[in-house]
Amino acid sequence: MERWPTAAHLAKATPAEVITAWGRLGYPRRALRLHECAKVITKELNGKIPTTEVELRKLPGVGEYTAAAMVAFAFSSRSLVLDINIRRLFTRLFDGAESPTTSATKEEKVRYQELIPKKDPHIWAAATMELGALVCTSQSPKCAICPVADRCLWRSLDYPKSDLVKRRQSWHGTDRQCRGAVVQALRENDVLTKAQIAQLWDVPSQLEKAILTLLDDGLIEARGKSKYSLPR
Repeated sequence: MERWPTAAHLAKATPAEVITAWGRLGYPRRALRLHECAKVITKELNGKIPTTEVELRKLPGVGEYTAAAMVAFAFSSRSLVLDINIRRLFTRLFDGAESPTTSATKEEKVRYQELIPKKDPHIWAAATMELGALVCTSQSPKCAICPVADRCLWRSLDYPKSDLVKRRQSWHGTDRQCRGAVVQALRENDVLTKAQIAQLWDVPSQLEKAILTLLDDGLIEARGKSKYSLPR
């Protein structure tokens, strides 16, 4: 925010600068989408960020959840923010189940939409998110301090276990880790040769795949036949 306080400032940055500043915040593709958003906002919207979910979702990389969260937290307006913490809270409170399904159904969204108060809906969104994240946790929920424990259907049913199999996302040795290693190395070096990149990973076929997908995603660029850099 200090470096690029407005969309116009960010739009003037190079992709390499944005990816480098993004660091290890998560998927680097999101850095590129943010950069693209800044360009659209600057060139097509006169530097003004849209305030409605419909308009926000027209921006690069902005999906249903991001748009809803922006409407609630940036503009203090009414929107259905459904992260995993809120969905777990509502599933236990109203459906009597331990864990929510993989994705919210239309019926689920309609029911939850009706819960949002007209007054201070942004506070409601923040409160439900915090309640799910800090009190109604996935493991060892703190029911003794929960302000809505007496209304919780899951609690009244004596905490029945969910039949859903929880998938744990792996990281070590994955394509994602390999891609991350390449991008991080190029954050730290302006240009690397293919031979230098080869030292980053011990599975050549996986590294080759990572390079090809990073090129396709626009996260790195080829410099001649055997050198690579972040996009400029």
